[in-house]
Amino acid sequence: MTVKMELDLVVRNGIIVNASDIIENQEIGIKDGKIVCIGTQLPLTPSTSILDAEGGYITPGGVDSHVHLEQPNTPQGDTWETGTRSAVCGGTTTVIAFVSQAREHESLLPLVEEYRIRAKGNSYCDYGLHLILTNPTPSILQDEIPLLARDEGITSVKLYMTYDQMKLRDREILDILIASRKLGMTTMIHAENHDMIDLIIETLEAQGKTEPYYHAVSRPMIAENEATYRAISLAELMDAPILLVHVSSPVATQHIRDAQTRLLPIYGETCPQYLWLLAERLKEPHFHGAKAVCSPPLRETSEETDAIWRGIANGTFTTFSSDHAASKFHVEGGKKLGLIDGKPFFKKIPNGLPGLETRLPLLFKGVLEGRIHLQDFVRVACSNPAKLYGLPQKGAILPGRDADLCIWYPSGKMKSFQLSNSMLHHDIDYTPYEEMEIANWPRYTILRGQIVWDRDGEGLLGKMGNGKYIKRIGSSLPGPRNVFVNEWRPPC
Repeated sequence: MTVKMELDLVVRNGIIVNASDIIENQEIGIKDGKIVCIGTQLPLTPSTSILDAEGGYITPGGVDSHVHLEQPNTPQGDTWETGTRSAVCGGTTTVIAFVSQAREHESLLPLVEEYRIRAKGNSYCDYGLHLILTNPTPSILQDEIPLLARDEGITSVKLYMTYDQMKLRDREILDILIASRKLGMTTMIHAENHDMIDLIIETLEAQGKTEPYYHAVSRPMIAENEATYRAISLAELMDAPILLVHVSSPVATQHIRDAQTRLLPIYGETCPQYLWLLAERLKEPHFHGAKAVCSPPLRETSEETDAIWRGIANGTFTTFSSDHAASKFHVEGGKKLGLIDGKPFFKKIPNGLPGLETRLPLLFKGVLEGRIHLQDFVRVACSNPAKLYGLPQKGAILPGRDADLCIWYPSGKMKSFQLSNSMLHHDIDYTPYEEMEIANWPRYTILRGQIVWDRDGEGLLGKMGNGKYIKRIGSSLPGPRNVFVNEWRPPC
């Protein structure tokens, strides 16, 4: 018996790239927003649209698993509308943003409800949510987090080891790891030693060294190295998986690598700024160095950024995220909060950089320059984020998955250009990658079978509200091993 397929869209003449394979001479058949088949000479009907990739690479739609949008502490940042608009224009089809708890919040439930309302109908791409915990009460850990995992599909939490208003004690981190381990949740940790940083800031301010560059001086790599090792030790005690976010230090990277070699479920994330930017940018005159303030800070030498590239190439880094946490520069309440009566105070500069739209092109630049392979690109930017954060329908070009695709220009088809902020679709008044040479960019972005970005045509085709909320499941990457440091066991 012959079954006739009526396809909505066929993508042909492209080179399909997954984390494990590169497949040539195959077409992608899409129906009702799903990939239904991959093959040759797929059947066409009068209603079938055809998209010719003209020999370009086809990668899964990007999954940016670390994005800050429309949070209370970033009033001059991107909204759900502007942030996700820029995402699809840069090849990203799924983002995961943060519901942020403040110290005074005794319950997470109203925070989640309010943030869901803020996002609903305003996203250009699909999205999920993480939780930021700053006040992990017994009620939150025992009652609310299980409820949110079950009913809302929020299966990851983020913790801070630094910042006065957010840092947790080691005991609080251990309590959270107990709860997250029971639920199969992923715990994300911002690892920097707060007391080291606090002491250095205090002495720098006493010396009058408050220009933006001293932000990097105040957060040396040893602060990240120590906290990373400590976070890994806490996770090992609990036999709990963790992800170290936005890793910038070669030594911290090696700590993660060593833990993985011992088969611990320790994962690492890095970001574009730690591949392409150096601390020298913080010295730009007229306070423009504030545009490059982020934490951990930009590092000093190309040897250090080279080590981060190696961490992607050798598999140490699990995910590659933008950590998009942007603030405008020329607007009151933005980066110039660190300029008081004409005097700079780096401690007051809002942390974070814009990067949602540029994330994939900057990583693809590393492919073109031979720093990483295409499969590495897909692994850290698409497939592993989907696996780690419970998105089984995302991150791979396979039958049954969502038809989320990013199609790149074939070699020689796109003229290279110097990046300018005016080309981007976010609502931030600068990019830290201004004038960087770009040799390829997403030509088409497809979200669940619909072309939402056509760079050579009308540009942005997607509409606000196209994005759907995704209830996530637990991670499919290795988790607890039931191997402990001695006879003691975490509470069940």
